[in-house]
Amino acid sequence: MIKQVQLYNDQLDFEDNKKTGPFGDFANNSQPYVNSGEPQYDFFGVPVYSPFGIAAGPLPTTQFIQAALDKGFDIVTLKSVRTDTFPLNPFPQVRPVSVTGDLKPSTNPTITVAKQYSEPLAVANSFGIPSVTPAEWQPFMKASLAAPKKGQAVLVAFQGTAHGKGKEDFVQDHVDGIRLIRQTGANIVEINLSCPNEGESVLACFDTDITERIVKAVRQDNPDLKFMIKLAYFADKDQLKDLVKRVGPHLDGISAINTVPATVVNDDGSETFPGRPMAGVSGAPIKWAGLEMTRSLCEFRKEFGYDFKVVSMGGVMNAADFNEYREAGADIVMSVSGAMWKPELAAEVKASLQN
Repeated sequence: MIKQVQLYNDQLDFEDNKKTGPFGDFANNSQPYVNSGEPQYDFFGVPVYSPFGIAAGPLPTTQFIQAALDKGFDIVTLKSVRTDTFPLNPFPQVRPVSVTGDLKPSTNPTITVAKQYSEPLAVANSFGIPSVTPAEWQPFMKASLAAPKKGQAVLVAFQGTAHGKGKEDFVQDHVDGIRLIRQTGANIVEINLSCPNEGESVLACFDTDITERIVKAVRQDNPDLKFMIKLAYFADKDQLKDLVKRVGPHLDGISAINTVPATVVNDDGSETFPGRPMAGVSGAPIKWAGLEMTRSLCEFRKEFGYDFKVVSMGGVMNAADFNEYREAGADIVMSVSGAMWKPELAAEVKASLQN
């Protein structure tokens, strides 16, 4: 059985988590993990002790960032921010789910909430990527950027907002957002194109033209910025190949994957997340998708002669999963669900690197 409360308490609203978290073993920072020697790996120009960290999502404040760093996660991602306020989906936002085997999006799956978190860990979430105003997030972003010690790094994540005003406005929102982020001193940014955007019929990453326009606009405005885009799972490998061909020369990294969508219900068939029948599922059942995307991105990178980094995630529950991703070609590996419920995961990964 997995401990019910670790980094995040799913019995509390997201806002309450921000105010009172982190929880569990992450709340105990009396004996931080101590790195030794010199950092041997590169994270977009920053030397780090391990090519492993926590992806965007579970670290919404400086307190969460510091807790993750203290547990030995050398690359940590501050939860996505926007150019303006954006509402949080109503409670609940996180629940354990029961999934047998791999979760395949092509089957339009319906899955059921579980009574507790257990192995193999599977988690459904429905937050809506909320954001406070830049005037509120810029100060804690600055504080978070100052938190890493030698051999550690903070990645900042950004979520564009469609506003319902057309594609030009959507592209400009990304340019404006990166400008606001850079005012804090951040120089490594992940642009999330893998989540639903209000008013958009498909994920932004599945619209190759808009993705290309965003990447080129951000690069033109920020020639010295280290940035990557985050992709969802692509079932159509020809579409992914075309996307990589078009954006590969203009960015520093591609990260994948986000969650896999599924309909989530209670035992009685009612909606787990009222008014939001679909939720994103993470954990062990989506590792197959993350590995498949890693291999495809590495293949296309080699074919086109590009040099962007591949940052991989999806179902990383232990050191063996981390090493499987590295063997598949990932330059950097990250975890969300595994890291949230297993605070010792970073130490476990580092021990495997030393063997």
